[in-house]
Amino acid sequence: MTQLQTLNAYFAEHREAHLNELNEFLRIPSISSLSEHKGDIQHAAEWLADAFKKLNLENISITQTAGHPVVYADWLHAEGKPTILFYGHYDVQPVDPLHLWDSEPFNPTIRDNKLYARGASDDKGQVFMHLKMIEALFATTGTLPVNVKFIYEGEEEIGSPHLPAFVEEHKEKLAADLILISDTGLYGPGKPAVCYGLRGLTGVQIDVRGAKGDLHSGLYGGGVQNAIHALAEILASFRDEHGTIQVEGFYDKVLPLTEEEREAYRALGFDEDSVKEEVGVSELFGEAGYSYLERTWARPTLEVNGVFGGFSGEGIKTVLPAEAGAKITCRLVPNQEPEEIVALLKAHIDKHKPAGVEVTISEFDKGRPFLTPFDHPFIQAAGRSYEKVYNVPTAYTRGGGSIPIVAAFDEILDLPVVLMGFGLSSENFHAPNEHFHLENFDKGLRVLGDYLYEVAALSKS
Repeated sequence: MTQLQTLNAYFAEHREAHLNELNEFLRIPSISSLSEHKGDIQHAAEWLADAFKKLNLENISITQTAGHPVVYADWLHAEGKPTILFYGHYDVQPVDPLHLWDSEPFNPTIRDNKLYARGASDDKGQVFMHLKMIEALFATTGTLPVNVKFIYEGEEEIGSPHLPAFVEEHKEKLAADLILISDTGLYGPGKPAVCYGLRGLTGVQIDVRGAKGDLHSGLYGGGVQNAIHALAEILASFRDEHGTIQVEGFYDKVLPLTEEEREAYRALGFDEDSVKEEVGVSELFGEAGYSYLERTWARPTLEVNGVFGGFSGEGIKTVLPAEAGAKITCRLVPNQEPEEIVALLKAHIDKHKPAGVEVTISEFDKGRPFLTPFDHPFIQAAGRSYEKVYNVPTAYTRGGGSIPIVAAFDEILDLPVVLMGFGLSSENFHAPNEHFHLENFDKGLRVLGDYLYEVAALSKS
C-alpha cells in the first residue's frame, strides 16, 4: 500500500469523528473584532493547545500579546529533514447580518456535502486539516517524514497587528525551511492551485486647499483656482488613456513576468468574457500588452478609490469649492517597496500641482508584495501533491490582493512561503452562510499528508 493509499484509508475510517471534532472548534464564537468575545478567543486558543497535546506535539505554548494570543507547538525529531512552519488563524469575522443566515453561524450544519458555519472555510476548517493530517501520519507510521512547527494567531481578521512583533521576537524559535499557509483557495471547483505571489499595498490621501472658504462663482469664477479642478488635474496626470501609470520611476523596479509564467497563465484558458458579465461592463480596461490575469495578478496598479469636495446636494449651488480630496491606493508587485512608491507619488503630485492651491498628502498603512519563485522546488512539490489527489494539472497563480502578514513572514524569516488552500471563492467567507465544500476537506487532508513526503524527498537531492 502506498503512503497515499494508507492516508486515504485512515481518513475514510475516521471521517465522521473528524467532522464531529471540527464542529466543536467551529462552535466557539472566536470573533476577534468584538471585545465581548475576548473570552471566546482565549477558549479557541486553549482548544488548539489541547488538540496539540492529543497529537503528542511538544513545546506547546499560548503566548499572550497586546491583543489576542498566539498558539505554538512543534515536533522536531526528523533528523536531517526539512522543517515546515504551518501558519493559520483561529479568529473569525462577525456574523451580521444574522437574519441572512439559513442556519445558526456557530451551530455547524451539513447541507449538500457542504459544512455551513462561520470559520468553516476561513480559516478554522483549513487549520483543522493541518491537525488531522498530523494525526493520520502518527497513527499510520508512528512518526513524521519532516519536522513541523505550528503558529496560529487570533488576530488575522483584524490585520494581525501584533503578529509581526511576535515573529521578530521569536525568529529563532520559528526558524524553518518553508512556511505553509492554508488560507487561500483553489482556482475553481476541482481545479487545484498553488498561489506563489501576492501584491503589496500602499496609498495616500490628497487634500487640496484653495481659498479660505467657498466662493461665489459669479464674483470669483475665472479669477481664483477651483480646488476640484486642481484635484482633477492631479488625478488625470497619474495615468494615460491606456491605463499606463505616468508616475516617474513607478515601473523601474518591477519584476517582469517570465515567459514560463506567461505561458502557464495562457494555459489556464481564462474566460475574460465571463469577467465582463460578472462585473457588468462591455469591455475590460488596463495596461497594454498584458492579459487580464497578468494585469490583476502580476502588474502594479494605481487606483482612485474615492473623491470628495464641493456641493453635491439637490439642485445647483454656484460656488468655487475651497477644498477637495481623493484617496488613492497602489497594488505593488515584487521589488516595489511601499515607502519608495509613496515618495514617487509625492514627487509626482508636487510636480503636477496646479497654481493657486496648497496640497497636503497623508499616508496609509503599507504592505510589501511577496513572491516565491514559480519554479521553486517547494512550490512545484505542492503542485505534484495536488495532482496526485485531484488528478488534474495544478494551476500556479498569483493573488491580486494583499495579505500583509505573508510579506512580513517573507521579510522577517526570509523563508519561501507556500500557499496551499482548499477553499472556493463561492464559499461566502466574511459573509452570511459561510461554508466549506467537504469534497475539498477530504481531498485536502490527503494532499497535505502527501506534501510532507514530497518535501522530505527534496532533502535527498
